[in-house]
Amino acid sequence: MGARLVIVARDLTRGQAALQGLRNAAPNVAHRIYYADLSRVQEMKRVAGEIAAAESRIDVLVNNAGALFNSRQVTRDGLEMTFATNHMAHFVLTLGLAERLCGTPGARVVNTSSDAHRGARLDFDDLQSAKRYRGFPVYSRSKLCNILFTRELARRWSDTGVTANCLHPGFVSTRFGDESGGVFAHVVRAAKLFAISPEKGAETIVYLASSDAVTKLSGAYFYRCRLAEPTKEAQDDEAARRLWDESARLAGL
Repeated sequence: MGARLVIVARDLTRGQAALQGLRNAAPNVAHRIYYADLSRVQEMKRVAGEIAAAESRIDVLVNNAGALFNSRQVTRDGLEMTFATNHMAHFVLTLGLAERLCGTPGARVVNTSSDAHRGARLDFDDLQSAKRYRGFPVYSRSKLCNILFTRELARRWSDTGVTANCLHPGFVSTRFGDESGGVFAHVVRAAKLFAISPEKGAETIVYLASSDAVTKLSGAYFYRCRLAEPTKEAQDDEAARRLWDESARLAGL
């Protein structure tokens, strides 16, 4: 479609391979890559600042980083790793790029969530899962956070011209879950025999990033390029506001 991509990676070797793939597909487009550990608040702020300084406009921001950890890990910021990577990265990077997004007519934010949010609910007394930790339920809560963040972002930015939507990509055969540890990693690898391709999984992301049909739509949840109904917990506007305020406090924003 002729888009110029600016991507964020954490691994130099894989990042350079991804950048070369983009250059092979569109050799006349000046794609660019930045490196950051999106589980760290200061890294998120740094890379957002670098991108904002280098780019005069951002038409689409796709927040797609995500991971699942079978055992509880804590970042140097004191945040649980799943919450930090899957939610806080989206939150901090988006707000760090707010000026560029709001200054670009028709800009869009696309957040990758998941139907794994079904059955999840937030415990604001234990957002860091310190009292009880199980890998998949914690991942599910992070995906609920993605939807709530999208709803609150759409509400707060309703007069800016920027839209924010989220999606369930389907069960996609990527590296996701391969390094989560424990029995789960083996289960995920086996299940991927029945997963869809990354190209197929990306279709709804591309749709939300480019389709004229969603130009004015904001705060919605999609699956297979169609509107979908998230859970009641994912439509709780009070929880969305509370999550935003708590995330801002944790990030020092």
